[in-house]
Amino acid sequence: MDIELLVVADCPNERPAADLLRATLDGAGLTRTAFTITVVVSQEEAECRGFTGSPTFLVDGVDPFAEPDADPGLSCRLYRAGGAVVGLPSATDLARAVSGCAGPGDNQAPSQSARRCVVAPTLGWVSGG
Repeated sequence: MDIELLVVADCPNERPAADLLRATLDGAGLTRTAFTITVVVSQEEAECRGFTGSPTFLVDGVDPFAEPDADPGLSCRLYRAGGAVVGLPSATDLARAVSGCAGPGDNQAPSQSARRCVVAPTLGWVSGG
């Protein structure tokens, strides 16, 4: 499983998103699963990656929270959680997204974000168990 967290520079939700993702993976028994954080630096890259705001979680190149009418762009992303609009998905929703993509037989079609394109360099760290 390939997991990537896409963010814009200085995103206030980057660290909380990384912490939530690590806790979610650990809770799903995926303690040895690492993820990469990539900073999206241009509108062109946002469009190429299907990046609709920071933070965006990709599981095997698929944005499990994609909204079909969302425009790509360098902006903050909002998630619906428990009737509220917040900067991160709920732990439950993220766990469903990760577990839904974790097993064999994942038949989810690649989204626009799964297309190959030139991307910004990742930060100098990945999270592992």
